[in-house]
Amino acid sequence: MVEIMKKPLYRKILLKISGEALMGKQSYGHDQDIIRHICEDIKAVTEMGSEVCLVVGGGNIYRGMSGAEHGMERASADYMGMLATVLNALALQNELEKIGVETRVLSAIQMMEICEPYIRRRAIRHLEHGRVVIFAAGNGMPFFTTDTTAALRAAEMGCDAIFKGTQVDGVYSADPKKDKNAERYESLTYSKVLKNDLKVMDATAVSLARENGIPIIIFSIHKPGEFPRVACGEGRFTIIK
Repeated sequence: MVEIMKKPLYRKILLKISGEALMGKQSYGHDQDIIRHICEDIKAVTEMGSEVCLVVGGGNIYRGMSGAEHGMERASADYMGMLATVLNALALQNELEKIGVETRVLSAIQMMEICEPYIRRRAIRHLEHGRVVIFAAGNGMPFFTTDTTAALRAAEMGCDAIFKGTQVDGVYSADPKKDKNAERYESLTYSKVLKNDLKVMDATAVSLARENGIPIIIFSIHKPGEFPRVACGEGRFTIIK
């Protein structure tokens, strides 16, 4: 279990998790140990007093862009990717509720038998009641990434920050796994991220966050306990503002 630490810096947080982050070292699907520690970290942050909502990708199951690159019609491929995010959202909901965290999945594509439709006021009310809200199926439209959905939902929910959980502990000038001389940034401006085409989030997401004054915090989701540490301003992360 994650030890509860001091008061977090952010009252309301949007956590973006890629589908790949749920795979662990597998080549496909879910690593239950990874999902369990992510959910324990989410629980710790809620117990410190923050409202938490999530956007999860679907790349561990199906990537729309990959399908399009192999000849599939782009809109159809993107819809398949949206359905993959619903599978991931349900997996996270299941694990969160196993450890006692009340959770709601809200989907931008209606599928009433398994989750609620996305309605902004309903999502806000769930957060006010202490529930973790998972936004699934992207924003319901093709040609948009889940990064853009994360920035959009963060703005709609009035979030104080977007936390993007990745496999590295911040933003680097190059892939640190391939380039030992890659520079790690403690902080960046939105403009520098866009100008230097740093692969943090897509340009639409970064622009939307900038327009709404929402900082983006990049940290390692695979390090147990890092999410609550970073929420308190500790640990290793890069902040973009």
